[in-house]
Formats: sequence, C-alpha cells, structure tokens
Amino acid sequence: MIVCLCHRVSDRDIKRAVANGVHCFEQMQDDCHVASACGACHDCAREVFDEALSGQACSTGHGAGRVINIHAVTA
Repeated sequence: MIVCLCHRVSDRDIKRAVANGVHCFEQMQDDCHVASACGACHDCAREVFDEALSGQACSTGHGAGRVINIHAVTA
C-alpha cells in the first residue's frame, strides 16, 4: 500500500527501513522523505513505522516477550 503519495513511499518501504536498522521516525523521514511534503500521510506513516518497530522487537527477542534465564544471571 502506498502511504506517501508525494514521495511514493509504501508500507513495505517503511518496514524495510526498520528491518535495516532505522529505529527513529525522524531518521526514516530523512532517508525516505515520507511525510515530509504535504504531511497528509504523517499519522499513517507513523502507525506503520510503530507497528514495524514493535514487530521487530518481538521477533528479535527484545522487549516484553524476552525470556531471561535466571540461572545464567545469578551464576
């Protein structure tokens, strides 16, 4: 789905940026130019970015779903 019509940025572009290490929305704006022209897509772009960021945290083992072995910590 195209999120930003002005710069033709899709949800896949945003997800790809997050997968490639972009963890700051403003950095993604600088890199992809999403939500940097008319601004009409800002809320949608931010929502896609936040979902991609939270999905990456769960899939990489960081964040709320992380399991820590107590024996390793106390040993």
